[in-house]
Amino acid sequence: MKLAEAAQSFLAGKRIAVTGVSRNPQGHGSNTVYDRLVDRGYEVFAINPHAETIGGRPAYPDLASVPGGVDAVVIGTRPEHAMNTVKQAVDLGVTKVWMHRSVDAGSVSPEAVAYGREHGLLVIDGGCPLMFDPTADGAHKVMCAILKLTGKVPRTV
Repeated sequence: MKLAEAAQSFLAGKRIAVTGVSRNPQGHGSNTVYDRLVDRGYEVFAINPHAETIGGRPAYPDLASVPGGVDAVVIGTRPEHAMNTVKQAVDLGVTKVWMHRSVDAGSVSPEAVAYGREHGLLVIDGGCPLMFDPTADGAHKVMCAILKLTGKVPRTV
């Protein structure tokens, strides 16, 4: 599946969890994703096992703690935490996972990608939801084009 098609499918869900949202938002990509999704009308859930609230909104220790479940999850933690989140998604019936990555390794874990796909999940292994409409901005769109050339953003998933 082409990345743009996968992104459209991912962003069609309205209840999205974001892991790695920090109480100290400066420099945290997860916080940027979380805030933009909120601004664009999504029902967004911060996942952080070390916080009860973030920015005055509830935070949850894991996906299972989100009341009513979610349609999708953005993984914004270090790669070594991705597998746990993907396993939770599989167990809970969440079918769409996006492992955030820009210029560095980001949150992509090849093992978690393989596990998710083996269990029928749509796994986007790189890039950022903010690179695609309806959550995009110009800077993220330019970054997407550049990162596709370097292989940091997949062309297909």
